[in-house]
Amino acid sequence: MEATYRCSKNEPQQPQVPCFFIFGDSLVDNGNNNRILTLARANYRPYGIDFPQGATGRFTNGRTYVDALAQLLGFPNYIQPYARAAGPSMLRGANYASGAAGILDETGNNLGDHASMNQQVIYFGGTVEQMRRYFRGDTNALNSYLSKCIFYSGMGSNDYLNNYFMPTFYTTSSDYTTKAFAARLLQDYTRQLMLARFTGKNNTRCNEKINQAINLFNSGLRKLVDRFNGGQLPGSKFVFLDSYQSSKDLYMNPTAYGFEVIDKGCCGVGRNNGQITCLPLQQPCQDRQKYLFWDAFHPTELANIYLAKSTYTSQNYTYPINIQQLATL
Repeated sequence: MEATYRCSKNEPQQPQVPCFFIFGDSLVDNGNNNRILTLARANYRPYGIDFPQGATGRFTNGRTYVDALAQLLGFPNYIQPYARAAGPSMLRGANYASGAAGILDETGNNLGDHASMNQQVIYFGGTVEQMRRYFRGDTNALNSYLSKCIFYSGMGSNDYLNNYFMPTFYTTSSDYTTKAFAARLLQDYTRQLMLARFTGKNNTRCNEKINQAINLFNSGLRKLVDRFNGGQLPGSKFVFLDSYQSSKDLYMNPTAYGFEVIDKGCCGVGRNNGQITCLPLQQPCQDRQKYLFWDAFHPTELANIYLAKSTYTSQNYTYPINIQQLATL
């Protein structure tokens, strides 16, 4: 579901790269949905119960995956959400992620407003134009700066969870086979990633039908990374992050990471706290370090930290290199 890429070469510095741009859904949203009309929002307690700034709109108890990754990359502060990014802070990047977002524009409409991948790319284009004035209109200097940055994109889950497997709201499951739907997602995702380049899990029982459909998409995404790195987008380096397998490792080997509860959310409603996300002021579990899942769909902060470390330093869940290697190119 995820891809990370970086352009050109960069001299060693702190942080390791000058800027970090983030595209995605609720797994990495850090506040962009706070002021829009949607059910997909998390700017209320107990979300953020372990985060220094409290309930910021992150769909977990503390840091998200990209928060932890930004720290590993050496950023002294978290990347600002696009909704609040302004002034010189944009030079460090922006987070465009939006809860319920997908590759397809209509994905997530059942939950209300959101910024789809297409809209996030448009927002990025606006950010580039705002950054231009800090380079006094020097397009070459701006492009050189952006070429040293890392771009993260984690999309696709909602196109299945909040589209394809919701026949009450969407017709995609009757319009496409799982293979054809994966092909359509890859086609649209390819266009979106190229446009961005040229512009500048359920915690109760795993649904095998959904997993098989997602694996079709992931298989195609890995091939897409090969195409991009094979010369289709010269000057860029793409990395495939296998979030499905890295998350599965935490689930299948919980004791190795200190988790004791893997089949129940720390906070939520319904069977195993896994049917509805946390309600306002709901009392979460006390020992969140023992839980793999925070709510019905999102990992706890500790799980996010492990996931970030695994993709930063290990090649078990990254292809063809890990993020640490990407940052040093």
